[in-house]
Amino acid sequence: MDQEPRAVPEARESLPPLTQPSGQLDKLAGLYRQMFLIRRVEEECARAYAEGKIGGFLHLYIGQEAVAVGALAALRHDDYVMTTYRDHGMALAKGMSARTLMAELWGKQTGCSQGLGGSMHLFDAKNSMLGGYGIVGGHIPLAAGVAFASKYRADGKVTLCFFGEGAVSIGGFHEGLSLAALWKLPIVFICENNEYSMGTPLSRSMSVEDVSMKALGYGIDRDRFFVDDVLEVEKRIGEAVQRARELSLPTLVEVRTYRFRGHSMSDPAKYRTKDELELQKKKDPLARARQKLVADGYGDARLEQMEKEIEAEVADAVKFADESPEPDASILEATTYVGPFAS
Repeated sequence: MDQEPRAVPEARESLPPLTQPSGQLDKLAGLYRQMFLIRRVEEECARAYAEGKIGGFLHLYIGQEAVAVGALAALRHDDYVMTTYRDHGMALAKGMSARTLMAELWGKQTGCSQGLGGSMHLFDAKNSMLGGYGIVGGHIPLAAGVAFASKYRADGKVTLCFFGEGAVSIGGFHEGLSLAALWKLPIVFICENNEYSMGTPLSRSMSVEDVSMKALGYGIDRDRFFVDDVLEVEKRIGEAVQRARELSLPTLVEVRTYRFRGHSMSDPAKYRTKDELELQKKKDPLARARQKLVADGYGDARLEQMEKEIEAEVADAVKFADESPEPDASILEATTYVGPFAS
């Protein structure tokens, strides 16, 4: 959908040489870049929503960026991803451009679904991003179906299915895991446990806090960890992806994370204290990745240059969304009906 050329970044300033071997630093820097892009896009989405440029619901991914970026780093480009309505970060990490994403949120024709899907239903077939879904837990059996198709076609692809801890009590969760276990499907179920099902804390929504234990009832592998390092996310999810790809076996992974904003833009998040929020912000994986890069010799100058380029990319995406046309009546038939039918 990118119909206009991207803004050209300013020429790089002369930077000092790396003081550490570049391989691992460059890898972490690339992951940091994705996380920072997601953070800045989400912050600009919040601003645009407050200005009335985005309508409907808006669920921000601020604080959870390391989950999407780390998990998708373990995939091939053609592997499938399905997630919830908190889908902006996942779409960007899977390869959707900031321009295309912003235009969709603005309801513009240059968006990924011509402005007709909106925030909760981002879809990008080219990048194997098979959607955000608005029904809690409703997409989990669908993801099992995608994995079944991969196994049937023997295409070697893996499906990642993301959901929140609130979906664990939904029937679709159990149906999806049951089928995946029975048919030995190449899928990884990832519970992004951000500790609040909308505004309900874990203590009031789950009898057993360890979501990964649900795997025991289906005889599948499980894992559970707290997110503070994006590289650790890649490693742990990578193990489950390898199991799915090489052995066609599913895994349930509980990833404990935290969102810094309310459930949606309409949620002031008064169910938690300021002290709790500030404590969690000190563990921010985005900030930790930056600190590690500086400590290991990547250098502030390189990071500042990178962040400057991302600021320009986000500003360009906002401008693109603002200036893109609204969808018109010409797309109504094609986006409502299938056809024409062959005689």
